[in-house]
Amino acid sequence: MEAAEAWALETTIRVAWGDMDAFAHVNHTVYLRWFETARIEWFELVEFPEDGHLGPILKTASAVYEAQVKYPDTVVVRVRAEPPGRTSVKLVYEVESAAHGGVVARGESVVVLVEGGKPAPIPDELRARFARKRG
Repeated sequence: MEAAEAWALETTIRVAWGDMDAFAHVNHTVYLRWFETARIEWFELVEFPEDGHLGPILKTASAVYEAQVKYPDTVVVRVRAEPPGRTSVKLVYEVESAAHGGVVARGESVVVLVEGGKPAPIPDELRARFARKRG
C-alpha cells in the first residue's frame, strides 16, 4: 500500500449484496463503478468547469484484481492523477478492503478533454488545478 499522502482523495464505499455475482464475490464490473465514483469526486475536487463547452470523456479503463471481495465489506477507493498530457490525464486507483485489511485491486483510466467532439488542449488554469490535486 502506498503512503496516504500519495493519493489526492479517498472515498469509502459499502459493498452491496447486489454487487456480488453467481460466483459469490463482487463482480469485476463493480470495481470500474468504484473507480468512476472516485474519478467523479476527483473532478469535483479540481472544480472541473461545468459550462458545457469542455467535457471529460473516458478513453480507457483497466483493473487488476488481487483478491476477491464479498458482502459484507467496506472498501476505500483512492485516486491520484499523473501529470497531464496535452489533452488527457491518467488517473490511478487503489481499492482497499476492510475485511482483507489490504489492497484488493488497482486500476487506471485515461480521460480525454473534448470540445465539439474533438480532443481539446487542457486550459492552463485547469492544468494548474490538476497539478495542485494530483496526490
